[in-house]
This record gives sequence, C-alpha cells and structure tokens, in this order.
Amino acid sequence: MKILMINVTCGTGSTGRICTDLAEVLSEKGHEVKIAFGRDEVPEKFKKYAVRIGSDLDVNIHALKARLFDSAGFESKKVTKEFIKWVKDYDPDIIHLHNIHGYYLNVEILFNYLKTCTKRIIWTFHDSWAFTGHTPYCDVINCEKWKDGCHNCKLKKEYPKTYLDYSKRNWKIKKELFTNVKGMQIVTPSNWLQGLVKESFLKEYDVSVINNGINTKAFYPRKSHILKDYGIKDKFIVLGVSSVWDHMKGLDDYLELSHLLSDDCKLVLVGLTQEQVDNLPSNILGITRTESIDQLAMIYSESDVFVNLSYCENYPTVNIEALACGTPVLTYETGGSPEIVRKYGGAVVEKKNILAVKDKINEMMKTNTSIALIPEENDVDHMIKKYLKIYEMINDRRKI
Repeated sequence: MKILMINVTCGTGSTGRICTDLAEVLSEKGHEVKIAFGRDEVPEKFKKYAVRIGSDLDVNIHALKARLFDSAGFESKKVTKEFIKWVKDYDPDIIHLHNIHGYYLNVEILFNYLKTCTKRIIWTFHDSWAFTGHTPYCDVINCEKWKDGCHNCKLKKEYPKTYLDYSKRNWKIKKELFTNVKGMQIVTPSNWLQGLVKESFLKEYDVSVINNGINTKAFYPRKSHILKDYGIKDKFIVLGVSSVWDHMKGLDDYLELSHLLSDDCKLVLVGLTQEQVDNLPSNILGITRTESIDQLAMIYSESDVFVNLSYCENYPTVNIEALACGTPVLTYETGGSPEIVRKYGGAVVEKKNILAVKDKINEMMKTNTSIALIPEENDVDHMIKKYLKIYEMINDRRKI
C-alpha cells in the first residue's frame, strides 16, 4: 500500500515522532510511506519520508493572518492547492491525517479534495481543534460550547492567538467541512478524547481508541550518569520534558514548584530554548531540546520521578517514555494524561495544585515508588498492528 500521512512536523515533537515511528515499521512491512509536513527541520534519517508543504515564509504569513482574523487553518491557499496536485500525482491508497493545524495548511481546500477523492481516510486526533471554533485545548477551562456552537472564545489569546473572535464562524465552517466524509475513520489515542468526539458534531463517525506507542527498544531503563555531567550529585531528580515550553505546558507551575522543593531535590527541564535556559532561576537545571533518543532515555532513566504539569494533554508520549525507562510519573488530572499512569505507576493530582505536587514528591522520596513494567501493548509495533487492522477494515468496507 501507498500511505500518505499529513502532520505539522516530521520526526520531531510527539506527533512528528509518532508519524515516523509508524513510517519505519510500515516500510519494514513493505509499504510505501510519505509524510507531508508544514514546519520544523526534519532529522536526516527521516528525510526519505518527508514532503514539505510550503515554506517558513508561508507559515509566518499564515500565522500573521490568523493572529489578525482568527483564521488558523483557513490560510495557505496557494501552497495547499500545490500540495493537492502533488497528492493526485502520488496517488496514495490511504491518507492518514494527524495534526492539520499549525499554520501550514488550508482545511477547506484539503477537505473539498478528501470528500471527492475516493481514498481511504483515517484521522488521528491529537487534541480537540477539529471540533472547536478556535482552540485545541478546550479542557483547560472545561469549556463545552463546542457541543452546540462556539462563540466568545475565552482562549483566543492562547494558541492559535488572535485579536478577533470568529469562533462562531469557524465552528460552523468546520462542521460543514469535516462531516459527511464518506468512509472516514477517526482515531483517538485516549478514552478521554474519544468521549469528547462522541459528543461533538463528528459523532457520526466510528471512533476507535489506539493508544500512542513508543519504541521500547529505544526507551528502556539504562545505567547512566548523564546528569552528573551537568553537576548534579546525590539529589532526588524531578524531571519535566516537552518539545515546547510555555505556560500551557505548565512552565509557570514548574517555576513555582522549584521554590517549594527541599534542598535534596533538583528540578530538571528538558526541551527549553536557549533563551529560556538563560532566564531560569539557579535552582532549576535547563537543557535545550534534543532529538537524541539515547540521550533522552538516559535522562529519563537517571531521574527519580517524571512530573507532567501540562494543562492540556491527550495521551502524552512523554509519560509512556518515562515509565518505559523505569521512572514513575506524577501528572495533573488533565485530559488523557492520567490513563497510563493509573495503569502502571505514579500519582495523579488536581490540576494547578502545586502544593499537592510537592507533597507527592516528598512522599515518593520516602517510599521509593515502584512501577509496573510497561507491556508490549505500549510499543509502537502494537500501535502499528492496530492501525493496519483499520486500514484493512476500511479497504474491505470499500470493496462492498
């Protein structure tokens, strides 16, 4: 089969790595895979899959217009038309959508094509953007306007930031575009997001849950002293990892937490920009973004607890990666983040309750929290098998 994935990144960030993990296994099984992406650099080993949609300039223009007119996902007309021409020439058997927002793609042009192309279509949701009038993060404020029609969005100052509020218009356009796509299958990585989709205007579709998988051959407990190279010795290491750090990822909460931890602890944040590292208080070790899986796995393994203070999560791969490296996870009760933690080890606390986070860390220091071994169902191969079943199911359905 020829499989085309569409995602904002290729090989970087959580969704980008999911795409390349899928691509590598599918290629090994004899399938041809391309990943159309919109932004960020592509690691050398994944360039054979990569097809760029537009350029950095196109992304910047889209972002600017979105800021002015609340039109994220509705710009980039020229580059999307060019991309659709490429798709027609490539002629894939399956089109697998992932994150289609991110200032690189026009969803009107895309879905007008998808509704007539007679291809098999899968759409994996990594957030709630598809059924809201603006935000991917409706759960941050427990907003449910999207059930009947968005308006007066309270998150317009969050990604994708805008000065004007056209959430009512956007919701109506998305409803018209994204419904009645013949044979489309929706996948969510978490039970939590599946529940939201079933209450949205997309409830007409079959919605399957396929948990995100990781490469357990890369993420496993390792003997490492990598953090000692940064000057950390004899400390209880509290780790946070993200590909992008902002207040939605809980950065302000980590800063507050750092002042509550005892001198026996050291807070380490991975994935920061150099500017963010330079502005950190001295009680936090900041490490810039790394695409080295080996380095990341060693940092997970050397840490005592992985803390996820994000305000919006689906089924975060960082939680799985930490657990696979033998490190318990402490997470906010947000989205699907608690699902794997409750299965295999760690703790869940109320969102924004920093004192509860501090207390749990102190408790873990005393009790040496143990976790269950991550079973094979959390490996990328298992995730691939489930996607292959959906590919085959859609194929059989279209033959009827």
